[in-house]
Amino acid sequence: MNKLGLIRAIADEGGFDRAATSLIVEAALSRIGMALAEGDEVRLVRFGVFSVTKRKPSPGRNPRTGERLEIASTGMPKFRASKALKAMFR
Repeated sequence: MNKLGLIRAIADEGGFDRAATSLIVEAALSRIGMALAEGDEVRLVRFGVFSVTKRKPSPGRNPRTGERLEIASTGMPKFRASKALKAMFR
């Protein structure tokens, strides 16, 4: 399911207007992204936790020149499913 499919499913299941549902889904995803960018974690009860982990710096190589370089540390988004969500797949 993609984002449009999710919007349609939510709108149809709840009897909501698709345009309004689209705005709500877009706003929710935007806020999750903004919270992660600020270093916060987002906990959705019975669904899971979105967080950011730090990747350590690592050695790398420029593919054009073969020159060695250091790849800087970076933040990576992460999702940890809740027990309730995991139980749906058993």
